[in-house]
Amino acid sequence: MKQIGLLSDTHGYLDPTLFQHFEACDEIWHAGDIGDKAIVAQLEQFKPLRAVYGNIDGHEIKLLTKADLNFELEGLSVWITHIGGYPPGYTPAVRKQLKRAAPAIFICGHSHILRVMRDPQFGNMLYINPGAAGQEGFHHMRTALKFTLDNGKLSDMAVIELGRRGREQPGSPV
Repeated sequence: MKQIGLLSDTHGYLDPTLFQHFEACDEIWHAGDIGDKAIVAQLEQFKPLRAVYGNIDGHEIKLLTKADLNFELEGLSVWITHIGGYPPGYTPAVRKQLKRAAPAIFICGHSHILRVMRDPQFGNMLYINPGAAGQEGFHHMRTALKFTLDNGKLSDMAVIELGRRGREQPGSPV
């Protein structure tokens, strides 16, 4: 059994409350647009990290992460990338790969829109976008997710609301 903390689109801002929310997690997964290599370092010091880079990430972050992660954990195949689209409107490259070999869980970021849904066109694959945990973007609520993987099943998914974008930075009035 593994507990996972999932976030995306931090854009250089790592909410300090995430460390409390992810305390019981075995791993942290970041679906790109990290924004600052210090975030990679902080997360790696906290828990084992699996991270991909996004379209805003520069060379330093690209050296520390990958464009795509494909792995198996607790009997489930997982693919994490940053830009993937969403059911049924995947990007052409993602759609091509899904047709070839769809994972049990497909995770992406980029849109800043929290979305969790099954996609029956790819064997009932679970699509997950954790929304955006950072302050940059058009989203209103900053979000992340927690869930458990155990023996081929995902359970106990919880949405973590981190507060409204732009309102809860240290030193800012709420």
